[in-house]
Amino acid sequence: MDQKCFRIPSTMALVIVILLGLNWFACTTVKRRHPDPGWVQYTGVGRYYFFDDIQVPKELNYKASKSFIYETPQSRAGSLVFSAWWVDVESLINFFTYNMEKDNWKLMNSFKRKEYVLNFSKPEKTCTIRIVDKWYGSVEVEVRVGPLK
Repeated sequence: MDQKCFRIPSTMALVIVILLGLNWFACTTVKRRHPDPGWVQYTGVGRYYFFDDIQVPKELNYKASKSFIYETPQSRAGSLVFSAWWVDVESLINFFTYNMEKDNWKLMNSFKRKEYVLNFSKPEKTCTIRIVDKWYGSVEVEVRVGPLK
């Protein structure tokens, strides 16, 4: 009976050592993915994410888990999601209106109610910017870009 008592704790200890070893091995082999240098272009007041003609205010935080990019040799499309706390929605609308026109986008129309939608167009593509002001102080901005045809 004494041998059985020692066998169970030593087996448990061996299992624990193996699990800890696997955990340590997994942690050392996983590397954090860093963005390419061309992934984000910084300017004084904003950043360009994936699209070199759509500037986003630097106060907004990019949400990679909610965003996607679809790319072909001819074009790039996608949906980029950003969020921030306690940002003035009117200043966001003014920022996008000014900077999109500066980057040769034409404001087609806009909707303002509980959420704000700005629709821009270029000869070859379209962009919809949706701004949602949450009741608890968070603001979410979704930038959708796609080909016009």
